[in-house]
Amino acid sequence: MPQYKLSYFDIDGGRGEVTRIALHAAGVEFEDHRLTFPQFGEARTHMRFKAVPVLEIDGEEFSQSDAMSRYIGRLAKLYPSDPMQALYCDEVLAAYEDITQFIVGTFGLEGDALKEARQKLMDGKMTVFLTGLQELLERGGGDYFADKQLTIADLRSFVQIRSLSAGVLDHIPADFVQTIAPALVEHQQRIATEQPVVAYYQSRQ
Repeated sequence: MPQYKLSYFDIDGGRGEVTRIALHAAGVEFEDHRLTFPQFGEARTHMRFKAVPVLEIDGEEFSQSDAMSRYIGRLAKLYPSDPMQALYCDEVLAAYEDITQFIVGTFGLEGDALKEARQKLMDGKMTVFLTGLQELLERGGGDYFADKQLTIADLRSFVQIRSLSAGVLDHIPADFVQTIAPALVEHQQRIATEQPVVAYYQSRQ
């Protein structure tokens, strides 16, 4: 049995969360190595791309959150075997990664510069992408993005929409997604009740 270790920040969310949920759903025992930000600052010098998450399988390190979530998603039967449905899934993953990059691009800004940058995002790219993602959800049937069942695309949407709706990002209102793409908020609330998601968060208590 392979030995798994996932290194990521000590937060419930972010790029590592989908893989954590998928590992739990697959019934795979893994070391959930949670880093403080100072610990990450020290550890990143030894990481291939100086970034987390990092997934170790029998000591071999792998990076890129979408790649590892697809791999573990296959183990957990949370990634489609049909090529077209896999494409549907991958399109969602890539779109949410773009949104993440847009937001990360505003980190480090302060004051009026931060407020203006995030208002520009909301008026432009974030509205375009959230609207587009709502269309992808409709394409999938409205309940799931792909395969008519829970996949890592739904988990990625759940994690990201929950974060955006928490009101923790300065100058991005908690009701922003609800205003732009309400179906994504409804989807996030439904996915929160899916058994693999409920079981994972119960394990965290």
